[in-house]
This record gives sequence, C-alpha cells and structure tokens, in this order.
Amino acid sequence: MRIRNSHKFIFLICSVCIVMGCGVYSFSGASVAPDIKTISIAYFPNRATIIQPALSQLFTEKMKDKFVSESNLTLVNSSGDLQFTGQITDYTTQPMAIQGNEQAAKNRLTISVMVKFVNMKDEKQNFETSFSRFKEYDSKLTLTTIETELIKDVCDQLVDDIFNKAVINW
Repeated sequence: MRIRNSHKFIFLICSVCIVMGCGVYSFSGASVAPDIKTISIAYFPNRATIIQPALSQLFTEKMKDKFVSESNLTLVNSSGDLQFTGQITDYTTQPMAIQGNEQAAKNRLTISVMVKFVNMKDEKQNFETSFSRFKEYDSKLTLTTIETELIKDVCDQLVDDIFNKAVINW
C-alpha cells in the first residue's frame, strides 16, 4: 500500500514540474511567456457589406472576456504586451442544402474577421490573418428570430480560433 502511494506522489511531483517548466500555463492551454503581463484589444469595427448593429460590440467584448478569463493577462486600453486590432470583414447568410424542389433546407450565417496580432516581446509570433466561421440553421426559421443566438455561437468559434492561434503554443 505504501509503494502505491509513493508512486502517486512521484507522479504528482513530476506532473507539477512539467507544467511549471512550460512558462506560465493555464488549464485552458494558454502558454504565455512570464514577461508578458498585459493585453490590449481594440474595438473591431464592422466593415462588412451587411451591418449588424450589435456585432462589433459583442465580438470585441467576447475577445476581451476570453483572454482575461483564460489567461493571467491584464487588460489595458492600449500598448499591451500583446495587441489585437482588426475589423469584421464579412457578414452573410446564404442558402445551403438545396432540395429537389429548389428550396433550401438550411441556411448558413457566415462571419469573417481580419485580425492583426502583435506580440511586443516576440515578433516571430505576430500575425495578420482572416478568420471565418459559420453556423447553419433551418430555413423554416427566419434569421431575425435566431440571429442573436447564431451570432453568439459564431463569435465564440471565432474567438476560440484567435485565442488558439495567439497563445496556444503546442
């Protein structure tokens, strides 16, 4: 019995050493260098052809919430160690899964954003990339009845993609 407990203790110690040896680690998978303390996320204006009034604010706030809640970074208004700027470049809905009667069984809401990421401590990690995600919905539903829910889901997906590209260094 004593040997079994000592194996568990050794395993626990090794696990802690591995995790601590990887810099600053969180259980979200974020790996941020110890010298990076702050993050700034600028407002993402909507430059898409179709303007959804609440989209810019919702997306920007979801970005801030994700990085603050899943990393040890402090949000600052500007000049953070990590900096995000960008814009919403596309907001479209289109028919999908056309049936024999030429009616769409599903529609797809797509949102795209252009993101510029600057790491002031390690310029090799900088990027400027377009991210695009979508969510399909039943064509029997009108967009206005489910638009808020769809936008939240798509923004969550986009923010996850951006977070992973910026701070998940696996």
